[in-house]
Order: sequence, then C-alpha cells, then structure tokens
Amino acid sequence: MERSSPPPARDALTPDLRRAEAAPPVEWIISDGLTDYETAVAAMEARAEAIAAGTASEAVWLLEHPPLYTAGTSAEDGDLRDARFPVFRTGRGGQFTYHGPGQRVAYVMLDLKRRGGDVRAFVAGLEAWIIGTLAAFNIRGERREDRVGVWVKRPDKGEGHEDKIAAIGIRVRRWVSFHGISLNVEPDLSHFSGIVPCGISENRYGVTSLVDLGLPVAMEDADMALEKAFGDVFGPAIRAAAMDGPGA
Repeated sequence: MERSSPPPARDALTPDLRRAEAAPPVEWIISDGLTDYETAVAAMEARAEAIAAGTASEAVWLLEHPPLYTAGTSAEDGDLRDARFPVFRTGRGGQFTYHGPGQRVAYVMLDLKRRGGDVRAFVAGLEAWIIGTLAAFNIRGERREDRVGVWVKRPDKGEGHEDKIAAIGIRVRRWVSFHGISLNVEPDLSHFSGIVPCGISENRYGVTSLVDLGLPVAMEDADMALEKAFGDVFGPAIRAAAMDGPGA
C-alpha cells in the first residue's frame, strides 16, 4: 500500500481509545503477593482468547512478579549480561526487560478492533496512560520517538541524561492485546544491571523509579493513580473480585 505522506510521530498522536458502543466496563484485577510468570502468561492468553471469542470482558491485571528477566521478539543474546534470575522468552515485542518486587506490572487485555483498530495509536495510548499516572505525583514523563517507554529527564546526573521509569511490551492476537506495561515504583534497581534494558546501552540513559526520584509512593497509591489515568485514556474500569488470574 502506498503512502502519500509519512506516518505521524507518536508525539503527534492524540488517541481516543474508548469503545464507541455500549459495553461492560473493563475489569480491573489486582493480585496480592508475587505471581509466577508462566502462570500469568497462560492466564493472559486464555483471557485474550475468550475476549476475541466474545465470551469474556476486557481486563487489566495488576501484579508483581518474583525477580526475572524477559526477552521480547527483538532481544539479542549479548544484551543478557548476567542471568542471575530466570530468563523467559516471550512473544511480546521489544528486547530484554526486568520484572520484580516493587514494580507494578499491568497486563492489558483489550479488544483493539472495537477501539479503532490502530496498534500504533494503542501504544501511544499506553504511553499517555503512564504519563498521566506520573503526573499525579508531579513527575513529568515523556515519550521518545526512537525509544519506546516513558522517560524522565535527569539533569542532576548530567546534561542530556534521562532515565526510563516505565516499559511497554505488547502482543496482539486476533485484535486483542496482552502483555502491557511495567511501572517502577520501588524495585531493586541494581537488578537491571544483569541486562541491557531494552537494548539501550548509552551511559546517559538509565533506569529510575518513583522512590529513586525521592517520592515514597506506596504500591496502593500507584494503583489508584494508574486506575484514574487509565479511565482518562481508555474509559471506565470496574474492580473485579480477587482471583488467581483473569482466565480463572
């Protein structure tokens, strides 16, 4: 297909990702404790299939994992510096990332066909969601055209320094998304040293968290900010009863 002009930059997108027609609100599920990664992936895939089949509502699943590394479809072996934690190869986009306690992972299972059918706009919406969440704590999160995720400027570290505070990695099957985002609330940042996070090795680009930025934010406070900002971008969500996973 020919294009008469280049696609717009992500910064230029103002996605409206609310469902046009009446539909049940997105289920908002929060799991306590640490959730096994393979268990989470199996539950996500089951829920995504059910959404595509029209037998389950959309869902966002908030959880924490035990320390681990995941490798996306673009991951390079050389970016795994020290496999001190289990490594999982996954079908999401992106490269290596870390998950662990103190990091809020949000798995997003939405029917994109009913939300405009534009994956690029969906990624921009995820970024807008994170940026809105950070704004609740007076943090200016920014997107970068050449670097997926959300970044904060760190002039205290030197000119041009920026740290990543949230990662994005998604997969779409039958127009239903799964995997999602991770927001660093209070993880052990030294655990990121076992990988080249997202393949970015320049010294001026690092990793940070809400607590690292001097904000003693509890996970419950981060969850409330995530829920409010999600509604602003994707529409209302309703708290679901605790369960082992969205597919349960």
